[in-house]
Amino acid sequence: MKILVVDDERVLVKGIKFNLESEGYQVEAGYDGEQAVELARGGGFDLIILDLMMPKIDGLQACMRIREFSNVPIIMLTARSEDADKIIGFECGADDYITKPFNILELKARVRALLRRAGMAAQQSGAGSKLTMGHIVLDPDARAAWKDGKSVDLTAKEFDLMELLMRNPGRVYSRENLLNVVWGYEYAGDYRTVDVHVRRLREKLELDPAAPQYILTKWGVGYYLKHG
Repeated sequence: MKILVVDDERVLVKGIKFNLESEGYQVEAGYDGEQAVELARGGGFDLIILDLMMPKIDGLQACMRIREFSNVPIIMLTARSEDADKIIGFECGADDYITKPFNILELKARVRALLRRAGMAAQQSGAGSKLTMGHIVLDPDARAAWKDGKSVDLTAKEFDLMELLMRNPGRVYSRENLLNVVWGYEYAGDYRTVDVHVRRLREKLELDPAAPQYILTKWGVGYYLKHG
């Protein structure tokens, strides 16, 4: 597995690189936002760890530019703990976040969870089988999605969340359930992570995001996918 770590704090990058390499990962480093985009464009990475505050362009801009050509899982590092910053990170295409200062064991756990989920999704049942719900089509093997026949780019977590819902139509998942199943660990009660991803899925896949046909809310409970 190949991981890209980008942060202008070189000592921090060195520490992350050492710890991830000790777990058997291949790690490449960058130190500013423009370098992050350039390295990511070269491809071949299974995951990117991206700092929020960096020279040249910040992590949010870098994340958005990377999302123009790649759906690789992205973990955002931020020294700010405000919920608004985290929500903006998800809006820009990040799959996860971790607030500085952090325990390296927590970061490694987040890395393993994202990579494990991506690997499981890639291997799930039915080679060549596609999931269809009305005008929405998902191909779990190719990790591809279509809306009315047109290709739609989903981030790793957006795809995982939509695949779970499409494999279990009619089943209502609470936000806590979705965090545990899709993200693979607790988010310390920050359930808005799920809300942001659901909203993005509606914007990308529903014909009318304001009046969704399939990705529905069970008020006071959670989310579910309506039967076709």
